Amino acid sequence: MLVRPSAPYGVRAALVLLVWAALTGAVGLVPVTRRALVAFARHLLRVPLPRPSAARRTAGSRRTDRWRTSLWLLLHVALGWAGSLASGVLVLLGLTLPNNWLGAEADLSLSGRTVRLDGGWQSWVVALGCLLLAAAVCAVVTGALRWLAPRLLGPSPAEQLALAAEREQSLAERNRLAHELHDSIGHTLTATTIQAAVAGEVFGADPAAARAALRSIEESSRAALEDLDYVLGVLRDQRAETAPTRTLADLPELLDRLRHTGAVLEPEFSGDLTQVRGTLSRAAYRILQEGLTNALRHGAGGPIEVRVAATPDSLELGVVNRTGAATGPRTGTGTFPTSGHGLPGLAERVRLLHGEFESGPHGPQHWRLAVRLPIGVSA
Repeated sequence: MLVRPSAPYGVRAALVLLVWAALTGAVGLVPVTRRALVAFARHLLRVPLPRPSAARRTAGSRRTDRWRTSLWLLLHVALGWAGSLASGVLVLLGLTLPNNWLGAEADLSLSGRTVRLDGGWQSWVVALGCLLLAAAVCAVVTGALRWLAPRLLGPSPAEQLALAAEREQSLAERNRLAHELHDSIGHTLTATTIQAAVAGEVFGADPAAARAALRSIEESSRAALEDLDYVLGVLRDQRAETAPTRTLADLPELLDRLRHTGAVLEPEFSGDLTQVRGTLSRAAYRILQEGLTNALRHGAGGPIEVRVAATPDSLELGVVNRTGAATGPRTGTGTFPTSGHGLPGLAERVRLLHGEFESGPHGPQHWRLAVRLPIGVSA
């Protein structure tokens, strides 16, 4: 015995409650308890709680979750016990009061005061009120538990920040993949369409040029398939073993493939391009690829100027093409429909790299894409 039998009833009751609270709270400190309670709350209370994830929790977060779980257990048991007792008594009254049909004494005693119901319609009214009140008690307890569940069993503020960061990272990754897919597939479809047209035109007169165009179509399609397989693997959460990388070192190959379309290219390289590496080099390749694709789609023939200049502090990229009336079957704005995402996508890519982006008319009947990227800064 923790207290003497002669101790006041209030002291003994308080001690029993403290021991009960300590034992109940200790159960909440067990790690598996939280996962079980979250599952019960999701299925029994219909509260949309996310499953706890150990990967997002720090040591401090785990300690906070244990105390929140203990508090939930205490409140859940206390509210459940009080609600069950109150609703049970009310239901019992609702069943026994009408005309004392169970032969019970219809006396209501509370704090030394007794009220006797002699039957009649008054007992039916009181019985109905007891049943309604029992239903209200159940609804209040359930509502209170549903209100408490997300606050005590749901993600902590630290977990919510981690979840938001994960969602933002996932959206950024998907957005990046969308840009990669748009650049690669869009460029390939444009180039292969033009190359196929060229091969068809010169097939009889120049078989060697036709074969070169077909080889270029094969190479472009193979590269696009690699990009597509990688993107689909990431979207299915099955990352490819190696991501296809296209950097400024692959720029000469890209220009050679475009020459098979009949395009006249005037490249101008300056500076040490070997100092441009990693994310910056890959982004520069995609920017030039999209700029050249737009020049093929919307250009009006004539030479396409391609400029790449590397300085110790920045990398400058430029594509200038002629605009106006089409001069051949492979050009013209009506030949290749566009989604309108190319230039906005480029502008966003440049912004993430803290660079400067400019596109628009450049002199009479020319269009210019100009990008300046700081070296040493990556997204």
